[in-house]
Amino acid sequence: MSQQTQQGTGGRAIDHAAAVERYFAAWNATDEGERAKAVAAAFEEGATYTDPLVEVAGHDGLAAAIAGAHQQFPGFVFRPLGAGDGHHDIARFGWELVAPDGSAPVAGFDVVRLAEDGRIRVVLGFLDRVPAV
Repeated sequence: MSQQTQQGTGGRAIDHAAAVERYFAAWNATDEGERAKAVAAAFEEGATYTDPLVEVAGHDGLAAAIAGAHQQFPGFVFRPLGAGDGHHDIARFGWELVAPDGSAPVAGFDVVRLAEDGRIRVVLGFLDRVPAV
């Protein structure tokens, strides 16, 4: 991230890079218990996630969306695509979904709004590359 840490609106520093790392940890968690912990660490309880395919809210909704991605793409891993960027309580970053063979049939770009504690409160996702159905 070009700006690792900035002052939040309440005077607390927000570490954009750490928030994005927690985001990827949640999306890469395959075990249900591990996923629940990673989602709680990355997202506020009432966090919302919206992309062209899904709109969910709360830890349970996020965990279900992540589990659905792993069911649809077993063995795939989410990884950052390039460097992220952040300012104030907002961060943006690209990502791709990488298959066991190293190909990346799915890629996108997310913008997140962070809470004072650095956890994500809102995700707005865009899909840049999707496989043909």
